[in-house]
Amino acid sequence: MAGAGRQTAAAPSDAAPALPGTPVLVRALSLLAQFTEQRRALSLSELSRQAGLAPATALRLVRHLTEWGALERLEDGRYVVGLRLWEIASLSPRGHGVRQIALPYLEDLYEVTRHHVLLAVREGTDAVLIDRLSSRTATEVAYRVGGRMPLPTTAVGQVLLASAGPELLQELLAQHTESHAVAGGVPDSGSLPAARLRGVLANVRQSGVAVVRRDHPSRTVSVAAPIYGADGGVVASLSIVVPDAQTPAHELVPLVRAAARAISRSLGYQAKASGAWRQPQPLQPGHFPV
Repeated sequence: MAGAGRQTAAAPSDAAPALPGTPVLVRALSLLAQFTEQRRALSLSELSRQAGLAPATALRLVRHLTEWGALERLEDGRYVVGLRLWEIASLSPRGHGVRQIALPYLEDLYEVTRHHVLLAVREGTDAVLIDRLSSRTATEVAYRVGGRMPLPTTAVGQVLLASAGPELLQELLAQHTESHAVAGGVPDSGSLPAARLRGVLANVRQSGVAVVRRDHPSRTVSVAAPIYGADGGVVASLSIVVPDAQTPAHELVPLVRAAARAISRSLGYQAKASGAWRQPQPLQPGHFPV
């Protein structure tokens, strides 16, 4: 389960127009891919234009998707993602399955922090947030359930990236270099230089946790730890996010580690013996060791 498929859908703005002969299923999926957090409701003409489909083709596919329940039509004629897709997505073992087992521990962690508790899995070159528990008074964060998060610059992402193979890191670094070239060498404030990123990931592997501080949309500190599956691979990442000035990061680390280890054990992970010395139980009167 760890390390989702490496292929991810291109951003809507980068999507190439559908060419003649493109399979119908691919064309239908290209329509669904146009919905984003910023574009939750789209008209037929917007769907057609952004997916690069002829209006007649888009209309035919939208009708089929609406009949099946993948899309729903609003009173003003625009379309939104249908509830049927949520029903199907909830069956994902890497999403709902991990979330169902982790939820009691997430709730315990939330009761201690009273801010944000995040649970994420890796999908290609992103982290996908599959659950978030938050207080009404918690500090502002930019992440939503079902949304994607960058691997290199988020705590949950660094934990997932640190456990992935070197090929993924090389792919991300290549994307980073390419984006700089396109932007004329202007640095991206949300990225890390290659040498620094490698150092951060090495530290995450050694310490077993990732710590990330952010200034936007609010000043926060995130502490994340890996969740292991029965096969010993990292299947998810757990983190807490609190105001940066409220609690020192080193005080949060044991909380996140303990919750992540408990979830891992519930998933069937057999951790190596810690090597901790256990004091022998005192002998009862009249009883002697054999």
